Amino acid sequence: MVSLARSSLLYEWRRYLPAVLAITFAGLLMVVQVALLMGLFATVSVVVDKSAAQLWIGFRDTQSVDLGRPLAARSDAAAWAHPGVERVERYVSAYGDLRRSDGVPITVLLNAVDTSDHALAFSALLTPQQRAMLREPGAILIDEADVSKLGARTDGKVEINGRGARIAGVVRGLRAVGGVNVVGSYATMRQLAPETAEQVTFHLVRLRPGWDPRAVAQDIGDRSATPRYSVWLSEDFSVRSQTYWLLESGTGIGSGFASVLALIVGIAITSQTLAAAVMGSIKEFAALRALGVSRGSLRRVVIEQSLWVGAVGLAVTALLVAGIAWLGTALNVAMAFSAWMLGGVAALMIAIAVASGVLALRPLLHAEPATLLR
Repeated sequence: MVSLARSSLLYEWRRYLPAVLAITFAGLLMVVQVALLMGLFATVSVVVDKSAAQLWIGFRDTQSVDLGRPLAARSDAAAWAHPGVERVERYVSAYGDLRRSDGVPITVLLNAVDTSDHALAFSALLTPQQRAMLREPGAILIDEADVSKLGARTDGKVEINGRGARIAGVVRGLRAVGGVNVVGSYATMRQLAPETAEQVTFHLVRLRPGWDPRAVAQDIGDRSATPRYSVWLSEDFSVRSQTYWLLESGTGIGSGFASVLALIVGIAITSQTLAAAVMGSIKEFAALRALGVSRGSLRRVVIEQSLWVGAVGLAVTALLVAGIAWLGTALNVAMAFSAWMLGGVAALMIAIAVASGVLALRPLLHAEPATLLR
């Protein structure tokens, strides 16, 4: 029966080709929609994901890293006193107003970071050469995709909050959901936003080897009746930031709805197309049933056919996804292809293919073969 399933697919490949294409493009639609959604909200937590801190200290119950508020003085005292803490580093952020050369205002998020070579903030994003650039007065870095948005160029002059700054270079992976991320030194922050330059937004904490981050977070947390600050593990704070934008913002709800709609459309197209292919062979299956082939054997034939159709469709999908991922990288489109997402979509498409094939076989299993052979 196994050879029958494969041979029928090879002999009647034109009948099953639409089902293969349906799985291919339905899977591609779902993967791209979810990758765009994940990539969009990964930009919210880029400062967390691209930094080497294990713990983040921020204003009490801050919902997202881009919504940080100034911390009270000595909010880092408990961290400095803890034996498991190796380094505590300031991170200062503030919104600013950048004026393009044509006078159009653009909202920017100023990120003031430590420029030493072993700094925690943006450790996975900034090279030692780029940190050296930031030590120059008024030097800033922006994402390469934002150069055209700002109407500027590398080593060009811009105006932020009415004060001059210079784009010292560009980096990849610094895009923001709204506005533009700008990275500078503490000194540059004092120049561009003097009223907020000394107001620490977050403290980044790195632990000594062997210490449990969750235990240390509890130890250095504010235990007062009215806590002034909260302590999060970096991965928890990243998820917290993305979840806030996904569930609390109109952008997140709209993008999520589009992804769910893509999922429903993909399921409908795949199931109907594969069911039609199986129904097209109903007389052949009826002949086998009339010859005494058991229902279980026919189910196994259809299940294997569905698995082969799904596998071929997903193989083509993988090639197309690889091409789209390369194109997205080249065009600076924020997309995230996680292993769990790719595996989940593949498992879902295979399950839909098998279920559609088995359900399409129900008329044969619940009718007399003679009636289907007329």
